[in-house]
Amino acid sequence: MAKPAVVVVGADKGGVGKTTVSRTLLDYFSANNVPTRAFDTESPRGTLKRFHPEITEIVDMTTTADQMKIFDTLNAVSPSVTVIDVRAGLLSPALASLRDIGFLDAAKAGQITFAVFHILGPSIASLEEIAETAGFMGGAKYFLVKNFINDTQFFQWDQATYNSYFHRIKDATELTIPKLNEMAYEQVEVSSVPFLKFVANKGIHDEAANYSFVLRGYVRHWLANVWSEFDRIRLTDIVGSKPVTRNSEK
Repeated sequence: MAKPAVVVVGADKGGVGKTTVSRTLLDYFSANNVPTRAFDTESPRGTLKRFHPEITEIVDMTTTADQMKIFDTLNAVSPSVTVIDVRAGLLSPALASLRDIGFLDAAKAGQITFAVFHILGPSIASLEEIAETAGFMGGAKYFLVKNFINDTQFFQWDQATYNSYFHRIKDATELTIPKLNEMAYEQVEVSSVPFLKFVANKGIHDEAANYSFVLRGYVRHWLANVWSEFDRIRLTDIVGSKPVTRNSEK
């Protein structure tokens, strides 16, 4: 691709499933043959790295040295997309750091493709995060993600209240991550494999596994629905990768 792409996934509150969304993104890029690397900022012990160890590095994004590991190498490594799973509570500080190092200016100038997946929780406090991040979105593709993965009762806001926050940011796009069957979700967590490998009945090193046919079916159906959302926003086009024949069981 002509220029590097950076996808930031985060929230200013914990427990909203941001790492789950990061995992679906990595599987989506893998299935679409988009070279990708990932950074897990839950230092020193990362969750994302447990599921995608071969392409994920744990960093402390609050340190200059680890910021250099990420952003000084954007043009020096082969993967075309960099996914950053931002530690809970650090989305606004992380975006402020990107402003301070000139990254946001580079995105505005079109030198870097920048996308933010802002994972929203069920509270008004989560909506208020939108106001916090609004000032950093110039030059970014901004996605507000309603994540139902853990709770079917999410997002019972008054619609007028929700709209008053949502429409503060020009060109923001809403995404919905549907709920996954609880037993299927738990089994993937225990297996410590990407969703794609669980569906394909493979272990982390591609050895044959013995996952439930039923639970694999639930994950397959759910993942297809998540990916349809990514297809709807033309995510591969956004990161500058040409559409390819999708490999659904990698």
